[in-house]
Amino acid sequence: MGRMEGRAESPEAMEALGREAAKLAGPGSVIGLVGGLGAGKTHWTKGFVAGIGSAAEVTSPTFGLIHEYSGGRRPVFHLDFYRLDSARELVALGWDELLEEGGVIVAEWADKFPELLPPDTVWRHFTVEPDGSRTVRKAGLEGT
Repeated sequence: MGRMEGRAESPEAMEALGREAAKLAGPGSVIGLVGGLGAGKTHWTKGFVAGIGSAAEVTSPTFGLIHEYSGGRRPVFHLDFYRLDSARELVALGWDELLEEGGVIVAEWADKFPELLPPDTVWRHFTVEPDGSRTVRKAGLEGT
């Protein structure tokens, strides 16, 4: 099993953690990312998408709300719930259809609408440490 959690001293180290996590992501996987602004969620996702085998340029979907990255072993749907005000908005974006696509969903700020995420969602919590490094840990939503 790859090293999917731990401390990242740089954006490159955070991307390496994402690449490792991609090795374990099967079709239909949903990964909920939780953590404050600047905690490393998008850098982790860059590594994850590269680990899936896509050469796509990953950017934060804060304003577009959803980005699709293809060209790898399976499509990756990268969502950001930060600007959504209700679960209804997420459903209107086609959330139910995405869950049926067979790709991998990576959702930033996923704790805003946990009721819409499947029970087997893998949760990753991102923390900025006092020394400026970032920590990623696996935990259930109760760990937020």
